[in-house]
Amino acid sequence: MFKKIKYIQLLLTNKNWEHLGDIAILKSELFGAKVSPAVAAKLQAVEGYHPPINLEILSQYPPGTLGREYANHMQINHLQPFNVSPALEEIAKHNVFALRYVVTHDIFHVLLGFDTSYAGEIGVLAVAVEQNYSQSLKIGLWIAQCLYPLLAPQQRGEIFANFKKGKELGKKADFLLSYRFEEHWKDSLANLRTSLSLPPV
Repeated sequence: MFKKIKYIQLLLTNKNWEHLGDIAILKSELFGAKVSPAVAAKLQAVEGYHPPINLEILSQYPPGTLGREYANHMQINHLQPFNVSPALEEIAKHNVFALRYVVTHDIFHVLLGFDTSYAGEIGVLAVAVEQNYSQSLKIGLWIAQCLYPLLAPQQRGEIFANFKKGKELGKKADFLLSYRFEEHWKDSLANLRTSLSLPPV
C-alpha cells in the first residue's frame, strides 16, 4: 500500500514533460501490468534498455529510414518520445514490459503502417494482443472493440478492418516487443519490415 501511495504522489508531482516515460511507468506500477513467464523470458534481452530518443537528430536521417519516418510521425502528430529519467531507473528495470511497451508504441505505428486514429490504435493493440504481451492488453482490446465504433462511427469499417489486419500481422511477425529498434534508426524501414517478417505497407 505504501508503494502505491508513493507512486500516486510521484504521478501528481511529475512536471517533467521531457520524461513522459516516467508517467507511463508509474501508471503501470500503480495498476499492476503483468506478463506471463514466457513473455518475461523474451524480454530479458531488453531489460533496463531505454536509450534516449532525440527527434531532432532522427529527423536528419535519410527519408525511408526508421529514424526519419518515426521522427516525421511524432512531429506530424505533435507527440514526444517516452523517455525515462534516471530517477525511475530501478522501476523501469524490473517492469520491462511497461517500459518497452510505452517506448515502442509509436515505433509500432510507423513499423506497422497504422495511423493514430481510433482505427490505427486498435490495429496496434491487436498486434500486441496477438503476440500475447499481457492479459491487461486483452481486456483493453475488448473494451476498444466495444467503445471505438461508438466514439468514431465514421471509422467503424476501418476499425474492424484494422482489428483483423492487426491480428494477422501479430501472427506473422517476429516477437516485436523485444527488438532493439533504437539500434536500427538508420536502417531502411522497408528492409526492417522484411527482416521482422512483416509485409510491405
